[in-house]
Amino acid sequence: MNYLGIIKGVVLTEKSNMLVEKENKYTFEVASNVTKGTIKAAVESLYGVKVLNINVLKTAPKSKKSWVKGRKQFLQSAKHKAIVELAEKDTIKAFTGGNKK
Repeated sequence: MNYLGIIKGVVLTEKSNMLVEKENKYTFEVASNVTKGTIKAAVESLYGVKVLNINVLKTAPKSKKSWVKGRKQFLQSAKHKAIVELAEKDTIKAFTGGNKK
């Protein structure tokens, strides 16, 4: 199965970095129509790790005003994130910059 379309990318924020360091939880931006089981299979096959738990967050679209071209109002698209907890010995190098010792 093609898992590249399921995981859109990693989320690198202060909160996600704190979760990686303290609780071994990694945050990904995922497609809107996937289930927890599909996310688990994708992470395990793409990164070669053991997934223990998954939490999925769906944010509503936000209304924004553009400061360019006459202050037009538009909607930001909804985002879907998955917080994935890994086994203690597993890590993903994309979050650590690849220099994990």
